Amino acid sequence: MKKYIRKNILELEPYSTARDDFQGTGISAWLDANESPYNNGANRYPDPHQKKLKQRASELMGVVPESIFIGGAGSDEAIDVALRIFCEPGIDNTVAISPSYGVYKVAAAINNVEMREVLLNADFSLPVNCILDATDAHTKIIWICSPNNPTGNAFPKEDIKELASRFNGIVVVDEAYADFSAKGSMLEELPHTPNLIVLRTFSKAWGMAGLRAGMAFASPEIIGYFDRVKYPYNMSSLVQEELIRRIEQVPDDHIEEIIRQRQKMERELKDIPCVEKAYSSDANFLLVKVTDADAIYNHLVENGVIVRNRSRMPLCEQTLRITVGTPEENARTISLLKGFKN
Repeated sequence: MKKYIRKNILELEPYSTARDDFQGTGISAWLDANESPYNNGANRYPDPHQKKLKQRASELMGVVPESIFIGGAGSDEAIDVALRIFCEPGIDNTVAISPSYGVYKVAAAINNVEMREVLLNADFSLPVNCILDATDAHTKIIWICSPNNPTGNAFPKEDIKELASRFNGIVVVDEAYADFSAKGSMLEELPHTPNLIVLRTFSKAWGMAGLRAGMAFASPEIIGYFDRVKYPYNMSSLVQEELIRRIEQVPDDHIEEIIRQRQKMERELKDIPCVEKAYSSDANFLLVKVTDADAIYNHLVENGVIVRNRSRMPLCEQTLRITVGTPEENARTISLLKGFKN
């Protein structure tokens, strides 16, 4: 794995917090971190390694705690940290599919790393050979969002496994929407795929977007470098405590209801005159091709419903991305689309 890591990261001596220096028990006076001694519920620094939260995540996801990184900005923090670990600014590059999640490109630009984009096939399937053809000796990361945003489709695991086996670098699979898919997860491939990183988030199926927490799963060696590079206290104690409280069990009822509503919306959209196609989805949203995306978007907004106009993205001309809401919200959206006059 060391061949993939930037030289300065290999040599980095990570910041050691006061909580790292002492691991014992029985202390009654904490005078090592220059904190306020007055207890207001937030006066102490949080656990920099989120041990209790990682243990709970380990139990839920079936991955050992040593293979888990938890970030305080959703999956976006893991994306940024991966770039800082593996990519030499101004020299290395990464490859991503297009259309896909825009943060990969923005994070690469911030880190001065070239981003090469490869168009999906016309049916939104994964062009494995084209992706590999776009790589060179300086390509360090391939980004695959599956289920993909905004197209909604999950890619076959065999395609992703082929990419990982043929690519001499890191494959990052962003599974933010995997809880809504029946096509499985790459998490079970981690023990057999040392160059694989899988991203998950608490923002979607778990319904905790406001807490801004995401996870990266990889070999303990890779996660060790994530822990070196991340900022020392990257998640507050209040967020850690709230996450532990809220993730007692997977919110299966909400996930199942969203899937039912997604399927219902897909059926109903096909009969609406201004809808040309509703693409099948493995996520909690639908990509919908319409007759006039700008006009329909404005019509929805004027009636109190906001969706995402994705028409400016490659392969997504005249499309709207519609998140699956409550049954009442979905019914209202369908009604407004039926009432739109071209």
